[in-house]
Amino acid sequence: MAREKQNTDLECVPVGYANGVAPNYPLSDFEKQEMIDEATEAYGKFLDALGCDWRNDPNSDRTPHRVAKAYVNDLWAGRYTPMSDITSFPSDGYDGIVIERNIPITSMCSHHHQNIGGVVHVGYIPNGDNGRVIGLSKLNRIVEHFARRGAIQEQLTEAIHQATNKVCENNLGVIVTIVATHNCVSCRGVKHKGASMVTTKASGVFRHNGNDARKEYFDSIKINNGGHQI
Repeated sequence: MAREKQNTDLECVPVGYANGVAPNYPLSDFEKQEMIDEATEAYGKFLDALGCDWRNDPNSDRTPHRVAKAYVNDLWAGRYTPMSDITSFPSDGYDGIVIERNIPITSMCSHHHQNIGGVVHVGYIPNGDNGRVIGLSKLNRIVEHFARRGAIQEQLTEAIHQATNKVCENNLGVIVTIVATHNCVSCRGVKHKGASMVTTKASGVFRHNGNDARKEYFDSIKINNGGHQI
């Protein structure tokens, strides 16, 4: 079965903060280190402005560097580091629904820079005549890449949908659902713990309520059309 790399322009799918990537994306190791050094200095000034005597605390004297490094190498890695190769294969006549459930997601809300944590469900129907199916673990890579940029959940849902739609050429429909909790709700403002947010982006045959494919998808991920976990 022929396989095909499809990184193409997936990384340029917009998500948060203008186009979602650094202006000189992707960054070299040298450029990343320069960014870490600059951000370290800036974060130290941020702590100074908050009245934090971090320089004289052995637990905090390297905090500006730790935070800057975490942003560049982990929390916002998708803004600076290319996505891993995404491969797809001919569908070979298969035109049934494909669903991957419960893909773990950790992201950051672009409003308050607080954690978003939960799961992503992705479904699509390949065209049996001339369509393609995506390598299963590659859906996880798409999710991870866009999650590591910083965005609101609605934008993240849209970006994962767009990327999946591009890879699965000539598909009959793509649907993406994110179920996540937000620290900006549980740790600030109303401080409500346990509340979760559900977002869904659908195209093709999945767009219409009552559609068999849509029902099969929501039955599989155990969420009803009202967005409630069953």
